[in-house]
Amino acid sequence: MASVTSLTASVHQRLADALSAALPEAGSADPLLRRSDRADFQANGILALAKKAKANPRELATQVVERVESGDVIKDIEVSGPGFLNITITDRAIVSNLAERYADGERLGVPLAENPGTTVIDYAQPNVAKEMHVGHLRSAVIGDAVVQILEFTGESVVRRHHIGDWGTQFGMLIQYLIEHPHELDHKGGEVSGEEAMSNLNRLYKAARTVFDSDEEFKTRARRRVVDLQAGEPETLAMWQKFVDESKIYFYSVFDKLDMEIRDPDVVGESGYNDMLDETCRLLEESGVAVRSDGALCVFFDDVKGPDGNPVPLIVRKSDGGYGYAATDLSAIRDRVFNLKADSLIYVVDARQSLHFKMVFETARRAGWLNDDVKAHQLAFGTVLGKDGKPFKTREGETVRLVDLLDEAIDRATAVVREKAEKVGLSEREIEENGRFVGIGAVKYADLSTSAVRDYKFDLDQMVSLNGDTSVYLQYAYARIRSIFGKAGDRTPLAHPELELAPAERALGLHLDRFGETLDEVAAEYAPHKLAAYLYQLASLYTAFYDQCPVIKPAPEQEVAENRLFLCDLTARTLHQGMTLLGIRTPERL
Repeated sequence: MASVTSLTASVHQRLADALSAALPEAGSADPLLRRSDRADFQANGILALAKKAKANPRELATQVVERVESGDVIKDIEVSGPGFLNITITDRAIVSNLAERYADGERLGVPLAENPGTTVIDYAQPNVAKEMHVGHLRSAVIGDAVVQILEFTGESVVRRHHIGDWGTQFGMLIQYLIEHPHELDHKGGEVSGEEAMSNLNRLYKAARTVFDSDEEFKTRARRRVVDLQAGEPETLAMWQKFVDESKIYFYSVFDKLDMEIRDPDVVGESGYNDMLDETCRLLEESGVAVRSDGALCVFFDDVKGPDGNPVPLIVRKSDGGYGYAATDLSAIRDRVFNLKADSLIYVVDARQSLHFKMVFETARRAGWLNDDVKAHQLAFGTVLGKDGKPFKTREGETVRLVDLLDEAIDRATAVVREKAEKVGLSEREIEENGRFVGIGAVKYADLSTSAVRDYKFDLDQMVSLNGDTSVYLQYAYARIRSIFGKAGDRTPLAHPELELAPAERALGLHLDRFGETLDEVAAEYAPHKLAAYLYQLASLYTAFYDQCPVIKPAPEQEVAENRLFLCDLTARTLHQGMTLLGIRTPERL
């Protein structure tokens, strides 16, 4: 794999060298280079340097221009305004740089991170014995994209699905199952995910009815919780049945989401049960947690309730039971000391921000987090309906995730079918593409929005061929692939000696930004910036396609080959970018 120096880096180096030559006392100065609409790049760093050196900024800018090494990369450089530099680069540099990227296979010249670390990412956290609803969508989709992006940069990523598989409700369910053993039996053969959850739903309702009406059963159920926490074998075996049934269902939903969830990565609340007591002991012995009204608590100066009194993080309740905080703090200990992580990411609803702020601060006070080991909540907003209110069914109930995905696939399949005859798609291709387009539409609507913002779930908009949608990007990719079916004996080949049309230059400069964009996306855990890059790429390709004939009317051979080269590199960049977002790009649409 050969990493490719971006055009930005090449220009930056030449300007930095010229600045050092013009103003040696400044040392290694930053020219503050950025992309520009006026030229290809603009450098803004001279103003601050001139102020520091008590020099005239325009004069300093002129001295820098005189010392810039031009020719192979820089075509033109001019001083603008009080001392900005506008820089235009050569067509040869653009095409040569893209040719290097093209020769680098799937990585497209994007370098691996210089000092990769180990990141544990906690995402896709459904609850055992409960159906997944629309609220589970964002954690799964955002988390999966961040995993793919970080792994592409060379980071070692450990996935963790912190499922809700522990707590008082399991005492009720287990006791009911012991007293009604036939309730969870199957009639042989494989059971589907939907059937598995249907069984659990039925069981939960039946157990709840008895629990609410029979005091003696309620007492037995509460005793069963104690047995579960103590690891009594029969109770644990029953609990394991619930977990196994739920996993069949979880995996079926994640499969529909076209997402890989691996069994060893599913470590629920129960996985930290044996650590809870020690976590509490360590916090109390170090003085980080103190006893208050019989509970073990951590207090914070800046966390107060409406009455002005401090609101603590309760690690252990006064009755001896453990809350979420004990589990989350134990998970941090496991991830830092056993998994050797230097970054912990939690893809969790923004409404839990205060809880995680308190948990992370507690872990810092305990010395489990520090300057070298950081935790970050990648908080996300709410999925809203078209009316701008939290997404509910007409009956006011939370929308089942599987129903939402099925409807997206149905809508997308109808869109694909409309165009299918023109392309000559078979029924099997229509159904497969309908699935890829539908699930891609749901993921892209989520990922093209900054995670912390709420977004409206509008299927009509999501599967539209116009605007900022995954379908627009998928069609751009399929359109490029179709060109190669009509190209005859002409093949993609870079010709750096050619003069580029404006649309070719704009597309080429944007293609060069792929690596820079991924750097920024990975550093900020911001998939929406990758989505924005890909949408702009598809838009620039559309302008190029309209203004620069590739097949008809047939341009000269070298021009045709160079344009096919730009087409192919665009397709490969779209494909790789969409793959990192967890979205498929069908070859024909």
